[in-house]
Order: sequence, then structure tokens, then C-alpha cells
Amino acid sequence: MQTILGANGQIATELARELRRSHTSGVRLVSRQPRKVNETDTLVPANLLDARQTLEAVKGSHTVYFTAGLPPDTELWEKQFPSMLKNALDACRAAGARLAYFDNTYMYPQDERLQTEDTPFAPVGRKGVVRAAMAAMVQEEMARGEIPVLIARAPEFYGPGKTQSFTNALIIDRLKAGKRPLVPVRDDTRRTLIWTPDASRALAVLGNTPDAFGQTWHLPCCDERPTYRDFVAMANAALGRDASYSVIGTWALTAAGLFSKPVREIRELLPRYAQDNLFDSSKFKRRFPEFKVTSYQEGLDLIASHAA
Repeated sequence: MQTILGANGQIATELARELRRSHTSGVRLVSRQPRKVNETDTLVPANLLDARQTLEAVKGSHTVYFTAGLPPDTELWEKQFPSMLKNALDACRAAGARLAYFDNTYMYPQDERLQTEDTPFAPVGRKGVVRAAMAAMVQEEMARGEIPVLIARAPEFYGPGKTQSFTNALIIDRLKAGKRPLVPVRDDTRRTLIWTPDASRALAVLGNTPDAFGQTWHLPCCDERPTYRDFVAMANAALGRDASYSVIGTWALTAAGLFSKPVREIRELLPRYAQDNLFDSSKFKRRFPEFKVTSYQEGLDLIASHAA
């Protein structure tokens, strides 16, 4: 049995499809209100803030994936995320299950250096501090060696469906709605984005590769690293639009945060948009050379085909 904790998000949905398609018929989906992705899925309602419920949800699992998400609310992250992860680790230890922890890059320095699995943590902002502490919890579990664990880390998303990211919200979704795309901070810095189905497929590969445990992995991204100027041009071409874009400067976003809580919650991420933000996934590609990474144009074409 392979179990997904936090089973309703985009990464978890694609992960459930890939596990059923390529690895196992036994997929268990756990969240407060889980919904089937595959007809054969087992659904277990559970609150991951409750240690007992988490333990019951994990029982009988061989591999557990922690893909839980929370709204971009700093206080909520501080109060809930570490507890959810601790309960998951404790439950896996009790069940003798291995854990694949899906992570992001909030704990990395927000500067132009190339991000590798060895990049030291230097979080900017309270959300970054939370994610650094959570990653450290998993690293401590790795060092203890009581159960196999791994960290699978992804940069900013773009993708189909209800993918939640700056890039989807400000560029792709606005183009689909016939609106002018908005670019945060600068249009000439290079970005690394990950296609969400690739992230989920790669997470499934790692979770079913015994020697992948005990390590941190950067999930595979396209080697092309476009600027937002380039990305908007590709998105326009894919979606059959000819829309110009507007760059929203740091000052404007900071000012907007005075009146908008959602904007205020993302201000700590703004430094990463002021310079190149480059994520290296060569370790994964060397270990799994047969894994096909979706190019940006292929991803945008798929989004366009679903929007048609």
C-alpha cells in the first residue's frame, strides 16, 4: 500500500495517477475530505494535526508521501505545518513505513546562486523559516536511520488544472481569461519552473526506488531557463494570443500589501524575482536518464489544448 498524506492538491492528484499507472494498484488517499483519483483508490478521512488519526491513516503502508499544503497564511504555516509533519514522521516510524517528503525552495537564499541539493539554508521571511525547520526535521530522521526517508524538492510550479503559483495566476490564467499578463518585479531575469505532472511522476519514481532514500533530490526541470519575457512570448504563441504584459515592481507589490492580505503573504518571496532564480536537477537526471522532462513549449501547448 502506498499512501498520500494531503491528497487533494495538484501534486497529490497527479501522484495518485502515476502511482496507479506505473507502480501499484494499492493507493490510499488521506485528507480531511479525500476524493478518488483512480477508481481503485482507498479513501481515509483524517486530520493530519491529530496524531492518532494520522497513525491510523498510515497503518499498513509500505511507502508514504507527504504532499500536504496550506493556504499562504504565515501564522497558519507556523502553527500547523511542523505539527503535521511530526505526526507523519511519528506515524511512519510506528508503522515501519518509508516516507517521501515533498518540499519547496523557500529555505534557500533568494539570490542568483545556482541551487543544488547542497545549497545551505538561509531563509528569508517567516514562511522560509518554517520550511527550513521542516526540512531539518526530515534530515534529522535521515540521520537517525530508523526508517527510510527522502526529500524531493521542487522550484516554482507551472502546470495544468488548478496549479497554484505566481506564474499560473499572473500569466497563464490571465491569458486564458483574455487579460494582460503581469510579471513580478523584472522581466529579464531567468527562471526555473517545474511542470507539475513532471514533479509528481518524479516523486513516484523516487518513492519506488529503494536506494533513493536517505537523500535529498531536486526534482527534474527543463534545462531551458527562460526569462519572463520569453515565457510570456511562448504562452502567447501556445494560447493564440498577442497580449503585451505589465511588470509590477517591488514598490507596487509592497504598497498593495498594505491593503491585500494575499499580496502581503507573498512579499517575502519578491527577492527571488529580482535576479536569476536557477534550480539544478542534474543529480536526478544522472540517476534516472530515461525520465523525460516536459519542455516549456510542450507544457504550454498542453495547457492550451485543455483550454480549447
